[in-house]
Amino acid sequence: METPAFQKVQERKQVASVPLKELLAAQPGRLLLGMGTRFIEGFTFNLFSVYLLAYVVTNLKLPKSWALNGILLGGVVGVVLVVLTGRLSDRLGRKPVFTAGAWLALLFAFPAASMVRSGNHLLVSATFVVGIGVLYGVIYGPLAAFWAELFDTRYRYTALSSLYQISGVVASGFTPLIAAWLVQRGDGTLKWVATYNVAVAAISLVSAHFLPETQGRDLDEDWVPTATSQNAEPALAGAR
Repeated sequence: METPAFQKVQERKQVASVPLKELLAAQPGRLLLGMGTRFIEGFTFNLFSVYLLAYVVTNLKLPKSWALNGILLGGVVGVVLVVLTGRLSDRLGRKPVFTAGAWLALLFAFPAASMVRSGNHLLVSATFVVGIGVLYGVIYGPLAAFWAELFDTRYRYTALSSLYQISGVVASGFTPLIAAWLVQRGDGTLKWVATYNVAVAAISLVSAHFLPETQGRDLDEDWVPTATSQNAEPALAGAR
């Protein structure tokens, strides 16, 4: 079943014959910046649910339950916050809610490293609750709507798939490997992982800054001329 917006595109015979080609011609900057916002989302999830779990057990020799219980509770908190922040973005805008989450991730980077390294049961568990529950919940809540509203209907599916999958290789897939290498370089500490966290959050914040606010956008309207136009969108068009 197609969405009502795409059905209208079909009725107007404006379906893109080669969606990826039209996307890259019309909205390349928006695609790249959208990928940038994906970085902190993928990084946060994989840092707290994959790498730090292994770090607590393997490097610190602490009980696995300390991390797993924190992840479990964080998951419950995250489910609630994703819904709440998604609804909040309907009222305040996508960018304010997302950037709040990205800033929290940046500011929590070094405290998280210290809390895990403390070896204290409560602090270790709380790190995972905050990371998976609070940070990821706030970051992820507005993103589905934000990304969908960035692109025109006739190639929206291709845009979202490209944005999510391609950036996911860097933002998600390599996070545990990079973190393990940074820990090795940092003599077993998390200082370089925290620095990496700050850098990833900064990339996403800068990317969001140059993207337009999309809250309230009519999905039936095009950001750019129709598919027959040869005019490509400037990389940062509509950023302000």
